Amino acid sequence: MGLTAGIVGLPNVGKSTLFNAITKAGAFAANFPFATIEPNVGVVEVKDERLDKIVEIIQPRSVVPTSFSFTDIAGLVKGASKGEGLGNQFLSHIRDVDAICEVVRCFEDPNIIHVEGKVDPIGDIEVINLELILADLEVVEKRLPKIEKKAQLKVDQDSVYEYQILKKLHEAFLQSVPARRVDLSPEEKKFIKNYQFLTMKPMLYVANVGEDDIATGNAYVEQVKQYAQAEGAKVVMISAKIEEELSMLDAEDRTMFLEDLGVTESGLDRLVKEAYALLGLCTFFTAGEKECRAWTFKQGMLAPECAGVIHSDFERGFIRAETYAYDDLVKYGTPLKVKEAGKVHLEGKDYTVQDGDIMLFRFNV
Repeated sequence: MGLTAGIVGLPNVGKSTLFNAITKAGAFAANFPFATIEPNVGVVEVKDERLDKIVEIIQPRSVVPTSFSFTDIAGLVKGASKGEGLGNQFLSHIRDVDAICEVVRCFEDPNIIHVEGKVDPIGDIEVINLELILADLEVVEKRLPKIEKKAQLKVDQDSVYEYQILKKLHEAFLQSVPARRVDLSPEEKKFIKNYQFLTMKPMLYVANVGEDDIATGNAYVEQVKQYAQAEGAKVVMISAKIEEELSMLDAEDRTMFLEDLGVTESGLDRLVKEAYALLGLCTFFTAGEKECRAWTFKQGMLAPECAGVIHSDFERGFIRAETYAYDDLVKYGTPLKVKEAGKVHLEGKDYTVQDGDIMLFRFNV
């Protein structure tokens, strides 16, 4: 699908440490602002227990999980929308991502500099969110004068429609309200999609805590959760330092390490799943003796579109899809028994693919 989430935050909140853990790419991390200037892009596997079970049943020669991209974007600072701290360059990188993961410092450490001089997660969030709003406000204020006269004279309906939407956003931005919280219809959102407003992108807050707080959280995390709840966003709690250590261990040692910490799932696995869900992404599977593979698709996509995720020829020459549910495979034990139970369906071009579908596409080009 080519979708990606951008990791943002103030300098020294743990963004690059988190990115190292996600990708094992060794992004440069240092104890001073702007250690990261060019964005690093990494791809991480989406862990899915369903694929593990399918592989156990089918026993293929090859296994390919689905993946998700993260972009590590350099630390924003107050004044970024005006170019402070190379801000314009950083903001342009954010425009290229589909969702934003905002890392918030929720740990005390006198050895790690805080760019504002103290640990204040809500203050950090508001600095970044305000800079994103100011950047969007600038876009709107440049555009409105260009279409105002045409809208007032009703020269064309598109100008009138665009002007009404931008005025609504302009009023919201002046009150420090992000675009995603403005009451816009699906049609209005589609009409202004090309603007790539930063504050229209879905947001996930990542509360970065110390090792001692990973199982229970702390007062800083609770502040972030209350803030996120007020705007309908989600929070994932992680310890970037622990995740970096976990990324260097094999599967067995990872499990033991997590047990010692009193948690069952790594923060990174939760982060990937939440980012995946944030973008409305789902997974379908192809399963055969040669290969079992997980594929990412957007919720609501039809069978031909999902066929196109595999190859454009599959979509162009789509005939039908043989489909059965993952739950039925688990229930009946083998694909043959699923078929004998009458649970394999032949679906046409109007079939909406469901999360967990196991599919075989028939096509002809």
